[in-house]
Amino acid sequence: MQTKKEVTDNLDQLLQVLPPSIRKNLEAQRNLSDLIEVVLDLGREPEARFPDKFVYLENKYVFESDLEYVTARVSDFGKDNRAGIERTLHRISAVRNRQGKIIGLTCRVGRAIYGTIDIIRDIVEQGKSILLLGRPGVGKTTKLREVARVLSDELLQRVIIVDTSNEIAGDGDVPHPAIGHARRMQVASPELQHDVMIEAVENHMPQVVIVDEIGTALEAFAARTIAERGVQLIATAHGNTLDNLIVNPTLSDLVGGIQTVTLSDEEAKRRGSQKSVLERKGPPAFDLLIEIMDKNKMAVHHDLAHVVDQFLRGVLPRPEIRVITSDGLVEKIRPTELENALTRQPERYEARENVPALLRLFPYGISRNRLERAIRELRVPVQITKFMDDADMIITTKAQQRREPRVLHQAEETGKPLHILKSNTVSQIASCLREIFKITDTSEEEEALSETEEAIEEVVSGQVETLELRPRNAYIRRLQHQLIEEHGIQSESIGRDPYRRVRVYKEW
Repeated sequence: MQTKKEVTDNLDQLLQVLPPSIRKNLEAQRNLSDLIEVVLDLGREPEARFPDKFVYLENKYVFESDLEYVTARVSDFGKDNRAGIERTLHRISAVRNRQGKIIGLTCRVGRAIYGTIDIIRDIVEQGKSILLLGRPGVGKTTKLREVARVLSDELLQRVIIVDTSNEIAGDGDVPHPAIGHARRMQVASPELQHDVMIEAVENHMPQVVIVDEIGTALEAFAARTIAERGVQLIATAHGNTLDNLIVNPTLSDLVGGIQTVTLSDEEAKRRGSQKSVLERKGPPAFDLLIEIMDKNKMAVHHDLAHVVDQFLRGVLPRPEIRVITSDGLVEKIRPTELENALTRQPERYEARENVPALLRLFPYGISRNRLERAIRELRVPVQITKFMDDADMIITTKAQQRREPRVLHQAEETGKPLHILKSNTVSQIASCLREIFKITDTSEEEEALSETEEAIEEVVSGQVETLELRPRNAYIRRLQHQLIEEHGIQSESIGRDPYRRVRVYKEW
């Protein structure tokens, strides 16, 4: 199947709310179709932000009158400090001072992209409840919008959207046409989202309910209630991967909840485990889970209940990987193909001289879950061995090496290659695998987020109090700030371009 995407952004309506001089300079930009957002901060130059750069739109600073010009032309700001432009997907977010006065605006471009769910359309049409995960900016909300249109217009389903911040269907009382014939229920305040989720099912008899960003225990409970009533639920949640969700005490109920169970001696012996083990409390609220790895790549976990059970027993899930290739085709790589990568070289891995066809790897002091996640994301032919004698190579960390364990001495005596990682993180493991398999196609965004992940681990673990990252453009710095915020620590941008960079630190 070949995917075909169509984009509509109503950009002219966003331009109309900007002060005339700023709008004129913005319209002069050549790549206006790539505009991400316009930032207006009191006492600073107005900025236009694009995927790979940002541009100052004027040499003079933003005044209060400029902010008032914009706020007078958009809807009222809600409790979440967001406003919009009627019948568009644009979002205007306010920054306020301690007295509640608006001192900054982020005018984000909203785009309806048709065709974004072609990669998972067959799954959507099955009527199963689906949970979407992924980092900010990978298109979760865009996909929900397209799911609503396809189910309501093409499959003639009764679809209700619970639209907490008018992210999915746009601002105003009339929803954006991008959702098709789906109906939209607005939410007066974010903390009431769970009530509206239940109200949608009880009052309007939908066949499908769509929700963006389930983030609280009450919302997780509401999701379970909807699932138990036989309604198809399609939602996104906070978290990037399945393992993030399982260890999240607030949201683990979405995948059935986790509890500690004490086994009998006989059962523990049969399983080959300890007597106290983790097990799933009940059925998940969703039939399957999809990790959005990037805009053109997804990992599909079919039969979510079984996947979670296996994960809790120490078996890392092997999802189906779906990729949109450069010619627009959807390529599916099933778990058996991942495990037997000798039969076909994946897109990101090409056979090269001095590169192993299949690498048997023995991890010592390395998280197996993180290692398998890196293998899955890079799609490299690696088999993890349980015994060092069966391995072609050993990986460990500097901390483990400093302890001089007998295992590593044995490896040196037998001449097995040993790779030493700085830390036990996914980014460090992935970097090691890239070096082994000579993969050099890492994007600047991936590299920056890997660097950020390492810094987060060092700061959270207390190894350092603060770390400065390498200079990056405004768009990538924003992604770094979002990732750092997800881990509950602080960050700030320091320096001036082209040396402006992010500093990571715990709250002082």
